[in-house]
Amino acid sequence: MIEVGVLELQGNFELHHKILYDLGIGSKGVKSLDDLNCLDGLIIPGGESTTMSLLIDSFNLRNSILDFSKKKPVLGTCAGLILMSKKIENDVKVKPLGILDIVVDRNAYGRQIMSEKKHIEIHHNPHVSVGIKATLIRAPKITSMGKKVISMGKIDNTPVAVFDGKHIGLSFHPELDGISIFHEMLFDSSSKLFSNKFENINAA
Repeated sequence: MIEVGVLELQGNFELHHKILYDLGIGSKGVKSLDDLNCLDGLIIPGGESTTMSLLIDSFNLRNSILDFSKKKPVLGTCAGLILMSKKIENDVKVKPLGILDIVVDRNAYGRQIMSEKKHIEIHHNPHVSVGIKATLIRAPKITSMGKKVISMGKIDNTPVAVFDGKHIGLSFHPELDGISIFHEMLFDSSSKLFSNKFENINAA
């Protein structure tokens, strides 16, 4: 059985456990180095990115998460996306992990889309898209991406869902709306959306 870890240092992690449970995927809270052992993936949830960054270092998890990400998939939502980025514009408080080859502006949207739902077309192959209504809360903006990073969905021509090798980063909170397709993409080996079936998605 697949078992996915959910980082439980701070933030909204319980709803990620619920989505995994509903999908029939085992989950485990991650608070220490030992918690990462024998997991098949990791979720870094939304929350307060400055606090989460400090706690990752306080709990000596940084290197372990980085080593884990080299072999296993990671999903980051909102603050999780910020932490997974390579660089954060105009911010020295958060120390990014560099798992995703992206640059983000942590406060780009500010209060303009605070707790607002937006329609997003998610493309998981060139021929199929799924429409979702997702919640954005002080969402980070992706300002640039590496060549190997794939945009799966945009708002106003700005990527809000990206796929990079075996990882997914989202500017929004799918767990607040019970949206499970991203958890399926990375963690459900029986799903048609499983990550190893991404092909030519840039054509979308």
